Amino acid sequence: MAGKVVNVAGKRKEAIARASIKDGSGLIRINSRLFEALPYKYAKMRILESLDVARGFVDLSKLDISVKSEGGGFMGQAEAVACAIARGLVQFTGSDELLAKYHDYDRTLLAGDSRQTEVHKPGQSSKGPRHKRQKSYR
Repeated sequence: MAGKVVNVAGKRKEAIARASIKDGSGLIRINSRLFEALPYKYAKMRILESLDVARGFVDLSKLDISVKSEGGGFMGQAEAVACAIARGLVQFTGSDELLAKYHDYDRTLLAGDSRQTEVHKPGQSSKGPRHKRQKSYR
């Protein structure tokens, strides 16, 4: 019989991350790369936050976490991955204490960040959503 498997998703801006958590040997893979091989230091730190909060509740050395992320930039993807991992760990353990700990630490790890890029308004330049053409009265 196969062990327990949890599939969850996390989003941030245009980035979407889908995580699969199951019993295993402690491997963490993101887009088929080992976590340690990720190139961006701050992105790794953001992902580690979601793992550090769960350390007292889950033995991470007995879980395999596999995440696929797409869309957005590297920090948006990192935050989507952190969100997906946090949701997956809460669902995997079924612990209300872990859920409360995530809510106390940073609610966006579970709920996501609802902010989106503002839409560019019609008839204006492509520099930004509120950018207007400058006027000169000379």
